[in-house]
Amino acid sequence: MDPMLKTSVWRQFGAAIDMLDDAISLCPDELWTAVLWKDPDDAAYGQFWFVAYHTLFWLDLYLTGTKENFAPPPPFIRGKLPETPYTKDQVRTYLDQCRQKCQATLEALTDEKASQHCTFEWVEASYLEMQLYSMRHVQEHTGQLNLLLGQHDVPGVDWVPQARDKAH
Repeated sequence: MDPMLKTSVWRQFGAAIDMLDDAISLCPDELWTAVLWKDPDDAAYGQFWFVAYHTLFWLDLYLTGTKENFAPPPPFIRGKLPETPYTKDQVRTYLDQCRQKCQATLEALTDEKASQHCTFEWVEASYLEMQLYSMRHVQEHTGQLNLLLGQHDVPGVDWVPQARDKAH
């Protein structure tokens, strides 16, 4: 696969993840369970902590490329809410794992893997397109989290133009 394309995709995907990291890091404790929207199934689904976790869960799943045998790392559980909200440290640890997985996956991407067919109930696409889809998903929820932070005058929210240089 073209090295310039892989580098470009990583730099933008990594920037989206870094912006999510910033939103999580900047979130004051009193906003960790703040409601972004009312969810009819469970109020927790609309809370800051859950939106952050949800974003990472799907990032991890889309990097995996299939729902078969997928499970997030402990303490995270698939398919139901935990008894208490995940902590900021737990979510940031998961973010670090997903960021590393994303960078390593994109750096190792081959034409064969990029063209692999991915099927989910709501979308069918090549593996490469699923990663672009995932990047948009990360940025969508990051924007929502940042909006809540801005509405509460939390300083420090800023645009990240390219992935930050972090050791693997």
